[in-house]
Amino acid sequence: RSPSGSLLAMRAAGLLLAWALLRPAGTQQCHLAGPGGVLRFTDTHAEIRVPALHRVPSSLDPLYGLVRRCLDLIQQNPLPTELLRAALNDPSSVRTSQVVQYELGYVVCAAVALLFTVAVPMAGMCFCYCRSRRRCGGRLRAHRRSLGCRRHCLLGCLSLTSLIILASVICAFVTSQRVKMQMEPGLGAVPTTLRMLRQHIANVPQGVQMVVDQFEVPRQQIISDLGGLSRSVGLSIHAQLKAMTYAALAELQDRAGDLQTSLHHLQILEQTARALAAARDELDPVLRERRQRVVALLDDPRCTSCASVLGRAQSLELGADYGKVPSVEKVLKALAGLPRSDFAEMIRQGNGTFNSIPELAVERMAQVIQDLRDEMARTSEKVQSIADSFPLHDYTRPVSEALVKAEDRSQPYLREVQRFEQYRWIAGTVLCSIILLILACNVTGMALGTYGLSKREDASDYECRGEAGAKFLLIGVGLAFLFSWLLILLVFATFLVGGNVQTLVCRNWVNQEIYKFIDTPGNLPPSMNLTRQLNLRRDSNLSAVYRDCKSGAGLWEVLQLDRAYDLDEHLKTPKYTADFQKRLADFTARLGDVRLLRSEGRQDLETFARSGVDEVDYGRFQQEMRKPVVQTSIPGLARSLEGLQKMQRNSTVAGRLAAEAQALWQMQNSTVQSQEALVAKLGESVQFLSRLAPHLQERVRTTLATIASVEARLPVQAQQILRQEISCFTRRELRYFTQYLNWVGQTLREDVASCQPLSTALDNGRVILCDRIADPWNAFWFSLGCCTFFLIPSIIFAIRLTKHFRPIRNRLM
Repeated sequence: RSPSGSLLAMRAAGLLLAWALLRPAGTQQCHLAGPGGVLRFTDTHAEIRVPALHRVPSSLDPLYGLVRRCLDLIQQNPLPTELLRAALNDPSSVRTSQVVQYELGYVVCAAVALLFTVAVPMAGMCFCYCRSRRRCGGRLRAHRRSLGCRRHCLLGCLSLTSLIILASVICAFVTSQRVKMQMEPGLGAVPTTLRMLRQHIANVPQGVQMVVDQFEVPRQQIISDLGGLSRSVGLSIHAQLKAMTYAALAELQDRAGDLQTSLHHLQILEQTARALAAARDELDPVLRERRQRVVALLDDPRCTSCASVLGRAQSLELGADYGKVPSVEKVLKALAGLPRSDFAEMIRQGNGTFNSIPELAVERMAQVIQDLRDEMARTSEKVQSIADSFPLHDYTRPVSEALVKAEDRSQPYLREVQRFEQYRWIAGTVLCSIILLILACNVTGMALGTYGLSKREDASDYECRGEAGAKFLLIGVGLAFLFSWLLILLVFATFLVGGNVQTLVCRNWVNQEIYKFIDTPGNLPPSMNLTRQLNLRRDSNLSAVYRDCKSGAGLWEVLQLDRAYDLDEHLKTPKYTADFQKRLADFTARLGDVRLLRSEGRQDLETFARSGVDEVDYGRFQQEMRKPVVQTSIPGLARSLEGLQKMQRNSTVAGRLAAEAQALWQMQNSTVQSQEALVAKLGESVQFLSRLAPHLQERVRTTLATIASVEARLPVQAQQILRQEISCFTRRELRYFTQYLNWVGQTLREDVASCQPLSTALDNGRVILCDRIADPWNAFWFSLGCCTFFLIPSIIFAIRLTKHFRPIRNRLM
């Protein structure tokens, strides 16, 4: 390896090592749990959800809103708390005047209905009597110009009235059918909801156990992570310390190379200097003899033009004297026997030991990994205590009994409601059909009468059709008189029931007044004490329970459980992870004990530094190497003698010049060139050693200090990385515990042991009773009432119109 390449390599290794030593160990960040770190739990618990019902938007919503506003006008009184308290606790103390005062709006409506019931049939009887006397619904006696205008006005009024009645009866049909469609599932939802609530409460222990069993998900994940922990720790230590270790080994390899190369060059230096000194001693007499003979020849008078070369021949003498250079024998004696250690094997072993850290970590951490697996089994037993200590069964028994009692008591009432609803639907359908029949009579009468008027030219046809139209109108009038009292009775009966349900129940249910009434002490009799029957907290009330349940509170929070069983306390992570964390925190292992340089290797480098390589005067060598082996150029002198040979007239002189030139060439090729080769070889060694010598002490000292520092830092930094990796692992695994325990708390509160189904059941009851039954029920009587009251103008217009359809008397005479 060239000196410049070695220098570059050493600089690069030095920079890498400096970076590795200055970079703090264990600075890598923990990898947070990504999508793969989020646990997925199976929703297998024994939950019984009560599906929430909502008001469904309908095209009849404007009609429902109109009816509610009318009822608010009829009943403007708030919830009669005093009246209800007396009715529930002492029914005999309720005075009729109190009821009438509260129901004053309904009393007025009852009076109107009574008046209608009496007046309309009486009017019908009077009309029949008049007809029998031919005084009502007869013929016009004279034709006037205003008859056409009056007839058109009556036709328009009767048509408009019939259209209003038709629209109302269609609404009555639709709302009646909607009540029928909603009544059956609505009534059936009562026992179904009560059973679902009982099942929800009864299945809480099973649901809690199924939730607890889901601990298998984080346990398997943690055990899987434990399987790769030791190798991950070893690889992390290796990855973070390899730059520092490899740089130190590279620097050690460079110093070992410097030792080997320096020793080689020192040996070359000593041997070459001796060889050059010996060669000089051998060349000196030969060169003197050759100089004398050449000078004598050139000084011969017979030698033509030889004076020009004589001076060069006289200066033919030796140049560099390598006997004057300093000896390196002392340095070689100091380095004798080096290197005593095999640096290549030492570096290979150090590298192998460092690269085996991952396998060493697996071996050293095997026991703690097994202990952690055993600890997870014990943690499973701790988690099981959540299900074992869940004391809900004894506290929910009163709730279950109350639900069973409510279900049993509701059945007879629900059957009666279903039976009366069937009667209402039949009566409503029949009476709506009669209204349609009255409308049919009106439409037929108007059509025949109008057609008869258009055929006045034909007296017989006009009289026949006009008379038929009048009779159809009178039939409709008769039906209206006959069934009006039944219509008003059905309207008032449904109005009284539906109106009170809306104003007394639904309106106060929406504004929470019912809950306030129930919560007020003394309003309910002792037999209806919901706090005691439902085993609620003594300081609780139905409104607070409803709000808590609606917000997702657990059953133990609304029952008398919250002080005896604190779920948050049972779900604290340290309760289940303390031993797991302690085992990881207490674990320690020496994973960085790597010996990079043995003592004999260190001694070799120290001997190398003390050997005096840097004390040799390499400048003397370079000074002598700048001198040629012979002062005068032997090839130049030989070529000059060959040139003079050609110029001689004397053949003897010419022959001697040629012989001397040949001898000089032989000396150059045999002796001088070999010495010049030795000088070149010597120059390479001198160049390497002269560059190495000024930095030798510092480099060796730095290398030894670096090796010592790395050997000391490796165990410390390996321990730091081990702690950091274990800390990262601990935080990651604790997140699994936290995810599971949070999921347990959420699932127990919102599904398995949630009281939200209770609030949902109450909300569903309001939706079914008020939105799905009461709204169409009230819309039914409102629509039927419109039909009933618009029958009065229909009767009047129909009677007045019959005169215009019959032939005028003075025209027939």
